[in-house]
Amino acid sequence: MSLFEVVAVLLAGIAAGTINTVVGSGTLITFPTLLAFGVPPVTANVSNTIGLVPGSVSGAIGYRRELAGQRSRVLRLSVASLLGGTAGAVLLLVLPADAFTAIVPVLIVLGLVLVVCQPRISAWVARRHEATGGMPYHGTWWVWPGVLTTGVYGGYFGAAQGVLLMAVLGTGVDESLQRLNGIKNVLAAVVNAIAGLIFAVVADVDWAIVLIIGIGSVIGGQIGATVGRRLPPVGLRVAIVVVGTVALGVFLLT
Repeated sequence: MSLFEVVAVLLAGIAAGTINTVVGSGTLITFPTLLAFGVPPVTANVSNTIGLVPGSVSGAIGYRRELAGQRSRVLRLSVASLLGGTAGAVLLLVLPADAFTAIVPVLIVLGLVLVVCQPRISAWVARRHEATGGMPYHGTWWVWPGVLTTGVYGGYFGAAQGVLLMAVLGTGVDESLQRLNGIKNVLAAVVNAIAGLIFAVVADVDWAIVLIIGIGSVIGGQIGATVGRRLPPVGLRVAIVVVGTVALGVFLLT
C-alpha cells in the first residue's frame, strides 16, 4: 500500500468507528474505500470486519456510563448476537452473495420504519403490558430473536447493522435511546468479534488493512461516544434515519 492509501484507509477507519458508535453503517465507508484501491471484495469484507472489532469495543467502553445497571440484559442479548454473528459469518463463506444481499434493502427499510415509528410503537407495547405489570426488563418476546436475526445479517456484511439493532431495541425494550445505543455498541462488538474470529481462521485476510482500520476505528469509537451521547432522542433518531437512508441508496445503486 502506498502512503496515500494508508492515510485514506486510516481516515476511513476513523470515520467508520465514529459512525458505528453513534448509529452504525460505518462499513459503508471502509468497504468501498478498500474496493477502490483494488482489494478483492471478499478479502475487503473479512479484513474490514476484523478491523472494526477494536472500534466496536472502543465505542462500547465509551458508552460504559449508559450501560450501568444493564448487565443481565446485555449478557442475555449477547448470546443472541454471538449465535447470529456465527451463522452470518458461515453464510458468507458458503453462500453466493446474491442469496442473502437480495433482502438487505428490505431489512433496511423495515428498520427505518421501526425507528421512525418507535415512539408510537413503544407506547402501544407499553400499554399492552400495563395489564400484566409492565414491560419485561429484558424486553418483549421478539427482542431476542430480532437481535439474533440482526446478528446473522451483521456477521454476513454488517452495514446498517446498528440501524436494525436500534429498531429492534427501541420498539421492544423500555429504555432511553442513549442507554439502548450503549447496548447496541456491545452487541455489534460481539457480532464483529465472532465473525472476525471465524474469518481469521478460514478466510483470506489482509492483516495490514486490519491493523490500519483497527487503529482508526478505535479513535473513531471514542469520538463517536463523545458525540453520540450528546444527541437528544430526536437528534439520535434523525441520525439513524439519515444514515439508514444513505445505506439503502448505496445498496440500490450498486
